[in-house]
Amino acid sequence: MLKQRIVTAIILAVLFLGALFGLPFQWFSLVVAGVIFVALWEWANLSNAGRAVSLLYYGVVAVLMAAMFLGLGFDAPAVGLEAAKMILLSGCLWWAIALLWVQGYPSSAVLWGSTAVRLLMGLFVLLPAWLALSWLAAQDGGHWLVMVVIVTVVCADIGAYFSGRAFGRHKLAPEVSPGKTWEGFGGGVVAVLIVISIVIAFSPSQRHLWLEWVIVEVAAVLAAVLGDLLESMVKRHRGVKDSGKILPGHGGILDRIDSLTAALPVFTLFYILLIHSPS
Repeated sequence: MLKQRIVTAIILAVLFLGALFGLPFQWFSLVVAGVIFVALWEWANLSNAGRAVSLLYYGVVAVLMAAMFLGLGFDAPAVGLEAAKMILLSGCLWWAIALLWVQGYPSSAVLWGSTAVRLLMGLFVLLPAWLALSWLAAQDGGHWLVMVVIVTVVCADIGAYFSGRAFGRHKLAPEVSPGKTWEGFGGGVVAVLIVISIVIAFSPSQRHLWLEWVIVEVAAVLAAVLGDLLESMVKRHRGVKDSGKILPGHGGILDRIDSLTAALPVFTLFYILLIHSPS
């Protein structure tokens, strides 16, 4: 199983990096949209939606994604910036609501447990994440910004794993994910701060923005943990271990991108507000 997981992870990394660095951002955005559609199908299953409802769901999402892509003008960074900020802000506000639901589980399921509400949740989980990834990729040097988000989530996971195993005592969300601890979360934050400080130290143009980058990174780590917890909550409510079986050794697409679905819009909004300078 471990070998299978490693092989799958390597293949996914090669494909992702090839698309990110090898394709124009428009094509990269379309490739990511394809991944989002697979994740949406898994989310529809987690929502206990039938085939007909799932197909209608697909149609609605396709229209929304096309409208965002064509209407926001990703090829010119300043075009559609205000609209993008509003969509990302809506996504971040959604995650604030999600935090309350995760904290209140299982009692909170009375508010979101219906198929209709869970399908609506899927829109707020996946569409702002796709928009954020597309917007980042469209910027000058945007592929490196995307890599910063990826590395942030990976470092947070690694730091949380080792510090949680070594020091974990206090459960973060026992009803949702019993394995996660506050000590692990703290270790993830520390790991990310160490890495971003090293990166900034070798980036003269960013040194005066160290505090801003720290705020962006801490917000992204908080969101990444919440994204993971939210999917765990929905899977627990549905009574399944994985969101799908498309990735050998890993489960479904949602199982691999759950942290990113929250980290991306939060990182991007904070980056726009604190660091980005429109040309």
